[in-house]
Amino acid sequence: MKLGLICDGISRDLAHTVNVMDEFDLEYAELQFVGDSEVGDHSAQEIREIDNLLRDRGKPVSCLSRHIFAGMTVANVPGDELHKKHMDALKRVIDMAHIVDSPLVRIMSPKKEQILWGSNGAEKWNVAHGAWDKILPLIAPAIEVIKDAGLTLVVETGNGTMVNSNYTGRKLIDDLDAKGSLKVLWDPANNCWCHERAFPAGYEEVKDGYLGHVHIKDVQVDTPRATLEVRRMGEGQLADQFQPMADAMRADGYTGVISFESVYHPGNGNFEDGFRQSIGLFKSLFE
Repeated sequence: MKLGLICDGISRDLAHTVNVMDEFDLEYAELQFVGDSEVGDHSAQEIREIDNLLRDRGKPVSCLSRHIFAGMTVANVPGDELHKKHMDALKRVIDMAHIVDSPLVRIMSPKKEQILWGSNGAEKWNVAHGAWDKILPLIAPAIEVIKDAGLTLVVETGNGTMVNSNYTGRKLIDDLDAKGSLKVLWDPANNCWCHERAFPAGYEEVKDGYLGHVHIKDVQVDTPRATLEVRRMGEGQLADQFQPMADAMRADGYTGVISFESVYHPGNGNFEDGFRQSIGLFKSLFE
């Protein structure tokens, strides 16, 4: 399968990260922060330099990953100041995507309301009434923009966002009637927080044309204590699920990229050290 890296997990110095990618034969570069800027905030000259470096080193871009719509809430409405800010950023990222030839642009979703649907009394006492419906018109304009651009949006399953599971990711796509233009960026470690088991439950939600991109890391969550620990790959709660996930994606002919997300360090604050402790297992499972 196609393997890559979220580059700033190693370093915001892209040239150094590319050297590390070469060392471990990782082909696809996912860009989030490069140098001092998030994608969408680079100058035209900086974008040309990024593009030239990656093309010269044979590293196609898999996804441009800005935190579009992150931090918004159900109090926001389409066209308000914050929404305009995010939509403007999306358009800048799309402009960059055309230059660096990225097929995907990531969005996030607004902040999580915990209980969205319920029954037998919960619908009266516990549900955040209308919260889900309020995010749809915030994201809908992005679908039209991406269609015009000839690219694909991917919405990441996040820890504290309305789309925090593959179920809610698929529902968002269906409710917006956006299958094909919007896909799920599956981060199974993030989904652990809401207790969606990656395999088979999570995979079953997205395998039928909803899956656009994948992030891989390992974690241990303790939701009652509001605590998250990033673990060396294979030592967290996804340890027994990586192999069946990989086998299923391979068997089903998944053609997207799987990006390793280097957010673990072994206690010394050095994320490249954490990467080097985990990348062998990542490659053995997903290559």
